[in-house]
Amino acid sequence: MVLIIIGVLLLLLKWAEIGPFATLSWWWITLPLLLAVAWFEIIEPMFGLDKRRGHDEYEAIKQERLKKQLDKKR
Repeated sequence: MVLIIIGVLLLLLKWAEIGPFATLSWWWITLPLLLAVAWFEIIEPMFGLDKRRGHDEYEAIKQERLKKQLDKKR
């Protein structure tokens, strides 16, 4: 997410021609966005990070549901 924010800020600075960003090459401006695409489309699925987050969310919901059921029985 940080790479996306940096990429958007660089795009806005380049578009507004503010300071040294006006003369900066487009490759440097789009590099954070390209890295973000590589991260979300290649690296994260390769190591299963996307599924791990989903599993953690599912476990939190499951634990909350179990806690509610135990509280009702008391």
